[in-house]
Amino acid sequence: MAASMLCRSALLSRSRAVSVGAAVSGRRFLLSAAYTSDKAWEKWEKESHSLADLAALMDKCYDRKIPVSSLVIARFIDNIQCKEEIEVGEYYLYKFRHSPNCWYLRDWTIHGWIRKCLQYGASDKALYTLKNKVQYGIFPDDFTFNLLLDCFIKKENYADAVSVVNELMLQENFDNSTTQLLSLYTLHKYLSGNPQLTWEQERNIGASLLLAGLHQDNTVGLSSQLYGYTLLGKVELSKGLRAVYNQMPLMWKPGYFQRALEVMEKVSQLPGDGKICKDTIDVLKSALESAIAGQSEKPEETETSEDVSDLYGEASEKTEADLLPEYLSRLHVS
Repeated sequence: MAASMLCRSALLSRSRAVSVGAAVSGRRFLLSAAYTSDKAWEKWEKESHSLADLAALMDKCYDRKIPVSSLVIARFIDNIQCKEEIEVGEYYLYKFRHSPNCWYLRDWTIHGWIRKCLQYGASDKALYTLKNKVQYGIFPDDFTFNLLLDCFIKKENYADAVSVVNELMLQENFDNSTTQLLSLYTLHKYLSGNPQLTWEQERNIGASLLLAGLHQDNTVGLSSQLYGYTLLGKVELSKGLRAVYNQMPLMWKPGYFQRALEVMEKVSQLPGDGKICKDTIDVLKSALESAIAGQSEKPEETETSEDVSDLYGEASEKTEADLLPEYLSRLHVS
């Protein structure tokens, strides 16, 4: 697996040094103290209320089937003062989401909920409500996503940080450059530990690497695109194309391994310092070699089916499995 790229002061290939593009060089990969500070948030004037009174009010409304105002749930979240009250806040967020006023949950309420979870050591609860966003209505903005990502990165909890990146990917929310860098740092740091990935994880991480990498026109972005296409190519080959794009913001057209090679060919023709990390190229090479070895070990039932199709005069088309040797030879040429 590829070693972490973004955690190095300069992105290095194992065979030769590679300079990082000017767009990335000199940027921090963790959020500054000013970015994560609560001072500006705390300066925002909030009304003081009793949680018991607010809870009683909401319960009474729900019992009488009267809609609860979004301001009431906002006041409840603003007045949380301990970890135990986080549990109660989760309950009322769920109730509000399943009420007639569910569409009116305020952006600042979502931000406040994540901040309260981080403030009182309940980052797991923030992640849970994010992953179950449809049930809780938690759809954060870029700034809030960055705070949650930064929290997990500083704890070196890269597994949960990757879960946050997956949510960003599913929402196609990689427009912010800070979010892109935090996400790519998280993904490569996690992969550097050589985790055992299920095919679903390979698909999710591959899509996240690809979509975040497309926004970075430099070594980091190009290497991430290559890595992403490689993981998606593995899933396409083993589980079929539908498994790749089903409920995912990805292309329906087959040939993810081919797109990985096209990234390499594109980089080879670029002037300047554009390079791809050798570790990532090794991942592609290993994936192709493993796939070819796996195909050769399969029983020859495929050949029988091809013979049957020829009897009916059907034109046989090359599949991704048939193209693997060609892909490997193109990789060596590149």
